[in-house]
Amino acid sequence: MLAETAPRTRSGGRTARRALRRAPKLDMLPGLTRQIPLCEVMNGAQVERIDAASMDILENVGVQFRDPIALEDWRKIGTKVVGEMVYPDRDLIRDLIATIPSDFTYQARDPGKNVRLGGPHSIFVPMTGAPYLRDLDDVRRNPTLADLAMFHKLSHMMPALHSSAHHIVEPYDHPISQRHLRITYSSMKYSDKTFMGMTTSPRNAEDVMEMCAILFGEAFMEQNPVTTGNCNGNSPLVWDETMLGAMRAFCRRNQPVLCSPFVLGGANTPASVPATVAQLNAEALSALAYTQIIRRGCPAIYGHYLSTVSMKSGAPMAGTPEISLMNFMIGQMARFYGVPWRSSNTLGGAKTLDAQAGYESATTLSAVIHAGANYIWHSAGWNEAGMHCSVAKFMVDAEQCAMAYRMAEGPQWGDFDQALAAIPDVGPGGHYLGHPHTQENFQTAFFMPELFDNNSIEQWVADGSKDTTERALIHARRMLDGYIEPRLDPGVNEALLEYIARREREIPAADALNQEY
Repeated sequence: MLAETAPRTRSGGRTARRALRRAPKLDMLPGLTRQIPLCEVMNGAQVERIDAASMDILENVGVQFRDPIALEDWRKIGTKVVGEMVYPDRDLIRDLIATIPSDFTYQARDPGKNVRLGGPHSIFVPMTGAPYLRDLDDVRRNPTLADLAMFHKLSHMMPALHSSAHHIVEPYDHPISQRHLRITYSSMKYSDKTFMGMTTSPRNAEDVMEMCAILFGEAFMEQNPVTTGNCNGNSPLVWDETMLGAMRAFCRRNQPVLCSPFVLGGANTPASVPATVAQLNAEALSALAYTQIIRRGCPAIYGHYLSTVSMKSGAPMAGTPEISLMNFMIGQMARFYGVPWRSSNTLGGAKTLDAQAGYESATTLSAVIHAGANYIWHSAGWNEAGMHCSVAKFMVDAEQCAMAYRMAEGPQWGDFDQALAAIPDVGPGGHYLGHPHTQENFQTAFFMPELFDNNSIEQWVADGSKDTTERALIHARRMLDGYIEPRLDPGVNEALLEYIARREREIPAADALNQEY
């Protein structure tokens, strides 16, 4: 009997160990601390030339602030204001942005998932804002709240994603006027990582701040960033009332915003890489300065969305050489001013997860890593110029971020001497597969992608000839089947639901933004 059972015991042990090795690693990676050199394409004189050009734009062309409160705020500190045009001088801009923290730490619901931002410290954040999705069956359709929850769950489980973002997809089964409440709750409920806050109107932004106060406490928010808002500029050189009002809601509560000009190179900027960067820099600086007028010392992030426009069709393009160059240049400008900066990642215009999607996304990912971006947004799922979020691409992108994370950590020297000692052990003509050092380190020495197939074609055919999309969707289903919700404190959960219920009674259900209630 012992002779019969012993092999089964050993086999079971091997099977268990193999299953453990193959089980997905779901623990969130710490925020990335880059250890590789930055790619800087400008010398010092060129950085100063961009700075001088941007300051000339601010002083002589001006920036339009379409918001009476902001205009009055600028007037109060002695800025030249003519109508809706603001003409801040360079000394004022430099004085204001000097008070923006160069780095800070986001506090997550799980303190073990706090992440630092700024300097060499970066985080990966999923895409947001998609009006469509490609679902678990790879069908393109309108999203629902359940679809949004699915993406928040996947964000929670993907190790290289440091945030659950907010409206990864637009939930069409809920009124626009009330949608921000459910989106924020989904971000908070299904993940305990940091998240983004809706800035679709000033009143919506205030609701988000109230919900954050319920989750974290008002006093805690006064000292700690817990969420992120995004405020898009209207290039060229316009900031509107909606974005500025939302900015005030966040900054007054000491919460960071991304000050993000929306660049379509050649359409709303000059058809020139350096001139585009000069204009974008002026736009970003004007908004960054305004955050400090609202509240001195509050965190803020130099942001942008970069695209170039096809002169054949007028369509926005991703992954072009000029976008990479602009990322390198903007990284240098943000470091010149000593502020954290945001870029966009894994962008593409493809309609499916095909070669175009892969090439465009890989080009962008490589550029933002080597440019030293801090807040790396749109890191998973983006396709069709942001019109849809693909579940399959979400999974592949998140794994690509994990690979980029590994690269950006730089070479690991901890076991260098032990690895060298294996060389005389093996000697000429041998192999290292059975060496103790290899056995101890094979899982961590080299990244092994889950979603790429590196088997022989015979093995690939035997396994069903699955392409990347099919493998990614199978992996997504498997992960969702194993999802465990990081439960909210019952009292906090009840308070959030009560707040949502009250606000939904107060805000008329309408297909329009909540501007007044």
